[in-house]
Amino acid sequence: MEPQPDHHHDHDHDHTDSDSCPKSPQSASQPTGLCCKCGSTTFPPPPKSSAPWSEISPPPPNPTYRPIRAPAVNLPPNNQSQAIILAPVPQPQRVHVISPPPYHFQTPSKKIQSPEDIHKFHNSDAGKNFLGFVVSLSDSIRGHKISDPCHVSPVVDQIVTIIETLNQWVDQIPPMQQSSRYGNLSYRTWHERLVANSGSLMLKFLPQELCAATIELVPYFTDSFGNSSRIDYGTGHETNFAAWLYCLARMEVIKEEDYHAVVARVFVKYLDLMRRLQLTYCLEPAGSHGVWGLDDYHFLPFIFGSSQLVDHKYMKPKSIHNDDILENFSKEYMYISCIAFVKKVKKGAFSEHSPLLDDISGVPNWKKVNSGLLKMYKAEVLEKVPIMQHFLFGWLIKW
Repeated sequence: MEPQPDHHHDHDHDHTDSDSCPKSPQSASQPTGLCCKCGSTTFPPPPKSSAPWSEISPPPPNPTYRPIRAPAVNLPPNNQSQAIILAPVPQPQRVHVISPPPYHFQTPSKKIQSPEDIHKFHNSDAGKNFLGFVVSLSDSIRGHKISDPCHVSPVVDQIVTIIETLNQWVDQIPPMQQSSRYGNLSYRTWHERLVANSGSLMLKFLPQELCAATIELVPYFTDSFGNSSRIDYGTGHETNFAAWLYCLARMEVIKEEDYHAVVARVFVKYLDLMRRLQLTYCLEPAGSHGVWGLDDYHFLPFIFGSSQLVDHKYMKPKSIHNDDILENFSKEYMYISCIAFVKKVKKGAFSEHSPLLDDISGVPNWKKVNSGLLKMYKAEVLEKVPIMQHFLFGWLIKW
């Protein structure tokens, strides 16, 4: 017979001397401390440690334990997680172009104040078409490096020049010396110059018959680079930049054949500028989810960047943990660039300061990452009142 392990049983009866078996000559050599009623040892359980487990021994089994890399795209621990996973993947849509003149451009205004307003927007043609436009931009860059040749129209080229001009202003407006960690006051000077010049910047590429559109375009544009009073920036401002591009597409100032360049040339320049503004003027993250957010400031470059890597021969989602890949490919792939930037500005273990990105690295392929991020963008950005309460509606994006 195999020896039976000692078990620290927990019967109701007490093990007194009267309970123990009487000693006989045959049992004199056997260890004492056996229970007459059940035959098991009556050794006391080991003393409890002050810690749940030592640093050497493994943790005790826990039926509620969930590995950090569970299947599919993991999401922040909230009640919406399952709903996001089960939601349909947003699909691309052709942009609904505006009808011929007369045009009715107007100063856009904020409309969203409640979850009911969010529901109304997402059920509207404007809401569906805007999200479809974002998906179309994502599809346009699929399988392409940033440096791949693409059609660059004069309008796209002019928009790139405008963003480069905004970047030059950072050189001309250095940050002030101040003690506070966030919110360098020099950013307000930079933003004032942006507001003062945005109308003339729009006129550099708008055709003559659409010059009146500046009244509607400028508010989207100026709100794409952060808030000057709070000195912050977040996914809502980034969404305004996408809305500005959508308005240009509605007017056919940019066309479908421009989408690849809009992402690989315009948006990449925009992302570079925003990172510089964040670092130079210490912009505070607006509406950040902390460690459970995808990123303190951005969302769209993760969508576009994951689309770039769909069906890549060598790079998988787990490749973000390879420092050589981050160093060698961050200039060609936005997702890799975003991970490299996060690791540069945040200290400590990646799994601790960016657990969601760490979880996503366990997803088997980039197509699943891309579709999961599109669903998450709709749920965590476009369906959030604190973010969308600042979204603007006019004639081009109707309420």
